[in-house]
Amino acid sequence: MSIKVKFKDAEKELESGLSVIDSIKAFDKKLAKKALTAKINGNMVDMDTTITEDVEIEVFTPDTAEGIDLLRHSTAHVMAAAVKQLFPDVQVTIGPSIENGFYYDFDKKDPFTPEDLPKIEKEMKKIIKQNHKFERKVLPVDEAIALFREMGEIYKVELIEDLIRDMQVETVTIYKSGDFVDLCRGPHIPSTGKIKAYKLLDVAGAYWRGDETRQMLQRIYGTAFDSNDEL
Repeated sequence: MSIKVKFKDAEKELESGLSVIDSIKAFDKKLAKKALTAKINGNMVDMDTTITEDVEIEVFTPDTAEGIDLLRHSTAHVMAAAVKQLFPDVQVTIGPSIENGFYYDFDKKDPFTPEDLPKIEKEMKKIIKQNHKFERKVLPVDEAIALFREMGEIYKVELIEDLIRDMQVETVTIYKSGDFVDLCRGPHIPSTGKIKAYKLLDVAGAYWRGDETRQMLQRIYGTAFDSNDEL
């Protein structure tokens, strides 16, 4: 069975069941190497998403706003993975991209110090070199809650319970890269090896969910670019 795939001003009939990245390769192999994410019919997806219907593809590389935003968000996940390896008792909360970089908030008994940042960067380098794939999985909410409870990640459990209450969701999405598992809507860049240049910038305090009556967390700020020159 074939499907129609539109890309820029071109259209091809391709085999149904191809991934987004393989479909892009059919049009432009050079661009496929740079691609970090894509939209199919207007929805942002992971590059290994399977295509089974007629689609229009829009590709985002690191020199686009969407591409660099995704790169930074994925780098935040790598930073959290590095923190968990160095400080196993730390609990992870949320880690979004922001205008010029990213941050991730952690619940840590003793505050991070500026001297911790180079250690975390070094651990991130190992994870990036290992080129772990960002693997997406959709779980029923009860299974996801059980998973994060077993991991001792109470903040993730709270986030899922809020999604159930506020949005009546029945499933949530998690991403696995190496041994690190995180609750995340996604998408993500294809693998950790796509991260080329990053820097951890600062440590600050932040209340959980911005509520001064809640737990004081430790926030690490960082940034990422596609090259050291840009960084």
